[in-house]
Amino acid sequence: MPLIFNLRHLEDKNLRLKGELPVEELEVDALDELIHVRSPLAYDLEVQGLEKAVLVQGSLRLMLQCECARCLKPYQDWLKLDHWVCHLPLEGEGQVTPVNDCVDLTPYIREDIVLAFPQHPLCKPDCRGLASTRKQTEKKPGTTAKSESAWAALDKLKL
Repeated sequence: MPLIFNLRHLEDKNLRLKGELPVEELEVDALDELIHVRSPLAYDLEVQGLEKAVLVQGSLRLMLQCECARCLKPYQDWLKLDHWVCHLPLEGEGQVTPVNDCVDLTPYIREDIVLAFPQHPLCKPDCRGLASTRKQTEKKPGTTAKSESAWAALDKLKL
């Protein structure tokens, strides 16, 4: 079930929305092959009616199942949007179109979550990558050990 609120409930007071949004509603699992969402999104939001708009603010938390882009090891990481804010105009350009006086927040949440995904997920900042791709040259007498650079073949080119 999407995250919906009724505009008529804002006439008297602000709304407090707290709970979990199922993964299926977010539709974000197939967007990145290194990032998977297996647990529901936890939200704690306050919805405030303004003169010609709605202001939603609060926190969003989501556990991500990631694969490191360097070593491909699986790891978990929290995606936290502690100060999430969404301004929804009810008139003018970019206005929200209520259906039966209800507004669905799910597309706005989805957009901000996808933008907050790590662009290059790493299990740790200093991850060295797959061990099989790191080649060490053997130490010869009188020389120092040096790792083969990915650019070494290009350095040998004479143009």
